[in-house]
Amino acid sequence: MPVTFDVDCRQCKRLSRFLDSVKQEHPDYYCRPVPPFGTRQPRLLIVGLAPGLHGANASGRPFTGDFAGILLYQTLHKFGFASRSESVSADDGLKLRQCRITNAVKCLPPANKPVGAEINTCNAFLATELGSLKKGTIVLALGSIAHTATLKALGLKTRDYPFGHGHFYDLPNGLVLATSYHCSRYNTQTRRLTAAMFHAVFRKIRKRIDA
Repeated sequence: MPVTFDVDCRQCKRLSRFLDSVKQEHPDYYCRPVPPFGTRQPRLLIVGLAPGLHGANASGRPFTGDFAGILLYQTLHKFGFASRSESVSADDGLKLRQCRITNAVKCLPPANKPVGAEINTCNAFLATELGSLKKGTIVLALGSIAHTATLKALGLKTRDYPFGHGHFYDLPNGLVLATSYHCSRYNTQTRRLTAAMFHAVFRKIRKRIDA
């Protein structure tokens, strides 16, 4: 059976060593590959970059405990994809509806920057996850790295589907690729991404799913 996630994966030596060192410094942190979160057969799959040091790497749930998750979960709740507007911990009772969140790289990278080899190694998990989706599912890539990783996992070229905020692409395999700037602290504080811009993408997603 194809593997979409391995909580014991240690294929990337640099990441494994870094997780071990973070675990020593923060023994109560999760510090393992972070599993996808949400429904088994989503209508919307959100692809982020990688767990944050004091966010998903600490909590064990994507975008939970870090700044980027604030806008994401507020928006998911606003558009009916989450039962609550705030994700506090992996056991806080929050449920996702029609939605799943995953990452291009499942382990915390140093300085929040995975190298190409690590993105490529983890791409096999993403490819299997994408292959399990039904036609018509929308895949939202948050940021250019997640966008590139998604296309690579689907065997497609970035030159044919360039990254840009608010783009929607109907893909040959029946999936729909949507793109957004990442909801990171830097992007939101510099207003490269505003709440209104983020909501506009989700409004289009909601409209497509409801149609």
